[in-house]
Amino acid sequence: MNVTNRGKQPSLAQLRAFAAVSEHLHFRDAAAAIGMSQPALSGAVSALEEALGVQLLERTTRKVLLSPAGERLAVRARAVLDAVGELLEEAEAVRAPFTGVLRLGVIPTVAPYLLPSVLRLVHGRYPDLDLQVHEEQTSSLLEGLTAGRLDLLLLAVPLGVPGVTELPLFDEDFVLVTYDDHWLGGRQDLPREALRELPLLLLDEGHCLRDQALDICREAGRTEGAPVTTTAAGLSTLVQLVAGGLGVTLLPRTAVQVETGRNPALATGYFADPAPARRVALAMRTGAARQGEFEQFAGALREALGDLPVRVLHDGGLTPSAVLPDASAGAAAAG
Repeated sequence: MNVTNRGKQPSLAQLRAFAAVSEHLHFRDAAAAIGMSQPALSGAVSALEEALGVQLLERTTRKVLLSPAGERLAVRARAVLDAVGELLEEAEAVRAPFTGVLRLGVIPTVAPYLLPSVLRLVHGRYPDLDLQVHEEQTSSLLEGLTAGRLDLLLLAVPLGVPGVTELPLFDEDFVLVTYDDHWLGGRQDLPREALRELPLLLLDEGHCLRDQALDICREAGRTEGAPVTTTAAGLSTLVQLVAGGLGVTLLPRTAVQVETGRNPALATGYFADPAPARRVALAMRTGAARQGEFEQFAGALREALGDLPVRVLHDGGLTPSAVLPDASAGAAAAG
C-alpha cells in the first residue's frame, strides 16, 4: 500500500465502517453496531485503505489494532461523519421544524418540577416532535451537548462554557425548609444572615444546587467551619431528613409544593428581598443547526410557565407581569 490511488474517493459507508472498527476494535461487534454484515464491513475497510493508500488496521487472529496512521485518521473520519450528520440535521430542520428527535437533557433539581410544563407544551403545540428526556448532572449534560449526544439542555446558569449559548427562561427564589417547630419556620422576612450557623443539609457533590446553596451561605457570612451535612442524592430524601429534625435545607421555589406540600412535619421560611435566587435556562451549542427552532421553543416554554412561582425572562429582561406570588400565599401552599 505504498501508492495512493488518487482517482478514488472514500465513501461514507467506508468511513462509517472504519469508525465502527476503530471504536470497537472487533469486526463482529463493529458490524453489529452499524447494521452491516461482517464480510461487507471488512471489505469496506479494505477499500478505504486502498483509496487512502495507507494501512489503517493491524489484523491478527485474536484482535484488531489501529495502526499509527489508523489512530490519526480515525479522528478525521469521525469528524467527517459528524459534519455529514450536522448537514442532514440542518436539512431536516429547514424542511420541517419541530419534527424528528429532540434529545433534551435536564438536571435532577429541575426535571420533576418543570417537565410537566415541557411535556404539555410538546404534546399540545409540537405533536410531531419526538422528545427524548435524559436526566443527568450538569457536567454530564454539557459533555453530552458538546459531543452531540444531546441537542438541548434545561439547567441552572450561568455556565460560562465556550461554545454553549444560553437562552434564559426564568429566575426563582430559594426557600428555607425547616422542621415544623423550628424557630425560623413560617417566617416571611428571613435575613440571609440566618444561614450562618444553621445545621445545613445539602445534596451530594456534583449537583449544581449544592454549589449554589454554598455560594448563598458564603455570601451570608457563613464560615467554612459551620456544620454542613451531606447525606442526600435527591431533594425528596433531603426534605425527609429535614422533617426528621436533622437540619434545614434550601429548595428552589418550584420544588417547594412538590417536596413539602404533603408533609405536616415541614415548615418553610421566605427570605427578605432581594431573596437568594437561581436562573434556569435552555442551553444549546453555539451556531447549532436548529438554533432558530430552539429559540422559538424557549419563547413558547416561557409562555407555558405562567402558573409556576417564578419570574419569567423575555429578551434578557423581566416581563411586567412576571412576578412571584405573595410569599404568604406560597407559604400556605407549601405548608
